[in-house]
Amino acid sequence: MALRDVLLSIAQTPHRLRRRALVTWTPAQELNEVRDRSGPRMKRRLEWYDLVGLGVGGMLGAGVFVTTGRVARDTAGPAVFVSYVIAGVSALLSSFCYAEFSVRVPVAGGAFSYLRVTFGEFVGFFGGANILMEYVLSNAAVARSFTDYLASTFGVTEHNAWRIVVDGIADGYNALDVPAVGLILLITVCLCYSTKESSMLNMVLTVFHLLFFAFIIAAGLWNGSARNLVRPHGLAPYGVAGVLDGAAIVYFSYIGYDSACTMAEEIREPSRALPVGIAGSVLVVSALYCLMSVALCVMLPYTEISEAAPFSSAFREKVGWRWASSVVGAGASIGIVASLLVAMLGQARYLCVIARARLVPLWFAKVHPSTGTPMNATIFLAIMDPRNVNACMMSTNIASPFFHPVIEISNFRTGNSS
Repeated sequence: MALRDVLLSIAQTPHRLRRRALVTWTPAQELNEVRDRSGPRMKRRLEWYDLVGLGVGGMLGAGVFVTTGRVARDTAGPAVFVSYVIAGVSALLSSFCYAEFSVRVPVAGGAFSYLRVTFGEFVGFFGGANILMEYVLSNAAVARSFTDYLASTFGVTEHNAWRIVVDGIADGYNALDVPAVGLILLITVCLCYSTKESSMLNMVLTVFHLLFFAFIIAAGLWNGSARNLVRPHGLAPYGVAGVLDGAAIVYFSYIGYDSACTMAEEIREPSRALPVGIAGSVLVVSALYCLMSVALCVMLPYTEISEAAPFSSAFREKVGWRWASSVVGAGASIGIVASLLVAMLGQARYLCVIARARLVPLWFAKVHPSTGTPMNATIFLAIMDPRNVNACMMSTNIASPFFHPVIEISNFRTGNSS
C-alpha cells in the first residue's frame, strides 16, 4: 500500500508542479497571511531620509573609481558624463517602477515579491534564487576589495600583503582574507542588533563618503581645464555608439537602489517614504557620478587617463599630489563598508521573505522578537563567502541586468490588470 502511494505521488508530481508554478498571491495575502509566518513583525522605525541614505550608500561603491576611467579612455571619451546621464535616466525610470510596486506591495521581499504576485511561484522562485546569488557573490567580491583599498590607504601596493596565502590550493582560493571576514562579522553583529542603528551607522559612513566625493570633484575642477574636454579628438571621439556603449557599462554603478525596497516593513509611512527614498537616492548619485566624470576629464586628456587607478593617477601626474592615492583608498574603503552594509541588510530580508513563501526552510523567515530583525537569515548569509573574486563579479554581471526589465514588465502588467 505504501509503495502504491509513493508511485501515485510520483505520477502526480508534474501536475502539482504545473499547478504550483502558476499560482499567484495577492498583495493582501502577502501583507497578512504570508507575513504572519515570520512570527513577530519587524519594527517600523525608519524615515524617508533613512531610505535615501541607504540607497546612496548602496550605490556609491568603489566601482565608479575604476569604471569611469575605463569608459572615458576606451569607450566614450570625455563624453563619459553623458553616458552617466543616460544611465541615470534609465535607472531613474526603473526606480519609478520599483517605487510604484513597493507602495502596492509594501513587504520586505522586493523584486521577489513583485514577481511572485505578478507571474506566480515559478518565476518568483527563479527570481529569488538569482537575487540571492547576486547579493552573496557581489558581497564577497566587495568585501575582498575592501582589503585592497584599505592597504592602499597606508601605501601598501602588494596585492596579498594583508592576506594569508596558503600553499597547495588553487589560485583565487588560496588567499584567506582576514580583514574582509572581520568586516563581515562586524556588520553582521550590527544588523542583528537593530535596523535603526544600522541605518544610523550607514548615514555616518555615507556622509563621510559624500565629503570625499566633494573633495574629488572640487579638487578636479579647480586644477583642470575645460580644453581637455575636447582634446585631442573632440568631446565624443567614439561617436554616439561609444556614448551609448558607455552608458550600458556605467549602468552597473547604479545597482543598489532596489535595496531600499526591502525596508518596506520597517518604514513608518511606506506610501510616502518609499518613492522619495528610492528615486531621491538615484538623483543624488546621478549628480555625483556626472560631476566626478567631468572632474576627471578636465584634469587631463582622455588618452592619458589610467584605467587601473584613474583618479589617483590624475592627481599624482597632473596636480603633483602623491598623497592622493591614500585619500582615494580611504574614501573607497568607507564607501565599500557602506555599500556592503546596505547589501547585507537587503539580502537578509530577501531570504526572509523567500522562506515565508516556503521555497526554502521556514526557519530563515523567523524574526527575532526583541530586535525585530531576521537574525537567522542574516547570520546564514554572512557565512556564504566565496573566495574567487572573478567568479563573483562575472556571476553578478549575469544576474543583475535580468531583473530591472522584468520588474518593469510586471509593473505594466499589474497596472493594466488593476
